[in-house]
Amino acid sequence: MRLCLLEDRGVVGLEPLTLTRPVYELRLGQETLGAKIAAALGVGLGPARRGAWIRPQLVAWQRERDPHTVLNDPDWLARGPLVAALGRWVPPADFVRPDAAVPWVGLCAGRPACAGVDPTDATALARANLDDWFAELIRRPDCDAIEVGGLWIDHPWDLVAANNDQIVADFTRAGRISISNRQLSTVAVVGPTDRLAIHESARLDPYVVLDTTNGPITIAADVWVQPFTRIEGPAYIGPSTQLFRANLRGGVSIGPHCRIGGEVEATIIQGFTNKYHEGFLGHAYVGEWVNLGAITSNSDLRNDYGQVSVPLHGDPIPTGQAKVGCFLGDHTRTGLGSMLNTGTSIGVMCNVLPAGPLLPKHVPSFSAVLYGRVAPGFPLDQMFATARIVKSRRGQVFTAVEEQFFRDLYEKTHLERQRAFQKHPHRDRRIDPTWPLAVGGL
Repeated sequence: MRLCLLEDRGVVGLEPLTLTRPVYELRLGQETLGAKIAAALGVGLGPARRGAWIRPQLVAWQRERDPHTVLNDPDWLARGPLVAALGRWVPPADFVRPDAAVPWVGLCAGRPACAGVDPTDATALARANLDDWFAELIRRPDCDAIEVGGLWIDHPWDLVAANNDQIVADFTRAGRISISNRQLSTVAVVGPTDRLAIHESARLDPYVVLDTTNGPITIAADVWVQPFTRIEGPAYIGPSTQLFRANLRGGVSIGPHCRIGGEVEATIIQGFTNKYHEGFLGHAYVGEWVNLGAITSNSDLRNDYGQVSVPLHGDPIPTGQAKVGCFLGDHTRTGLGSMLNTGTSIGVMCNVLPAGPLLPKHVPSFSAVLYGRVAPGFPLDQMFATARIVKSRRGQVFTAVEEQFFRDLYEKTHLERQRAFQKHPHRDRRIDPTWPLAVGGL
């Protein structure tokens, strides 16, 4: 069986997280959305089995990042039957692939989530509007429409709200992993030890507390947990991440190569991000290559306990939730003591400097926050120079393809910035290029 992951118009509702990656690369629980779909369908890795149809502007850079997935290739679609699945769909834990003859459409809450099709219908994906493609399949008399369940990810806060249960489900599906006595001898375990999965290469120093009372804890390969760290399950700590005197309070998923300290609760960190110092991060989703300066904190609860709204593209969207933190795009940095308001959305490559009071809730990509107001950010070439330094410190390269992608994204987000600048008039709209960047420990 082959799998083609799809992006629909709903990816716009997941910005700023989807500005720099296909929607199926977003993290949920211990895995990405795409990995969850592939596991549910029993599809392995490799270009013979896995492809995707994504936004054209992402294709060149995504090919660099993931050479094992075929992207936007009509010839690959035509090579045989496949299952096409929307990348925003999370299959249920008990998902069973329909055994109906193709074509069939799987529904989640009455909305098309996946479909089994022959090569002729598959090649139509390259030409058709995705909504029309699913609708046409459902109208055909030879097509079975079957409710398969699961849940939808429509906005960033949906990921955070579902993360706790998804960590538990992923731990259960992974099965029991043995733990050595050497690892258990250095830590204090509160709760059942059968809710622990610790890779043999992980280093756990003395005076570390692992609390599995409320859920499982997975610690991946080459993780280093320093003394006086407390991890409360459910939690997932990704490969090569380091925890520095951290207090993780449950519902936390941390991707690879992060440096995390301070208090973190109900939060997803995509990867390669630095929050080394004290400060609170709660009910949030943080992208890659983000640096949170010392004592940066966010609010995740209004003082009247009311519903939180999040400004997507500058317009407030009601979340229907009372606990909502912040959503930060890739390569964004905050300065010492930055205070983020409840329901804050900050885009890609932003530089946020503290102002004393709570900072603006909407900061468009490539902008700065100066004296509490949104203003134009650093010149692009200076941002790229910083990105090269930051990535080199993790043994990675800021490539020419990546740079061109960000240049194109800068143009694409121009109107959103201009609109924000009009809302936040600033006496001097030019940021001083000699000001130091808040790079911190990245």
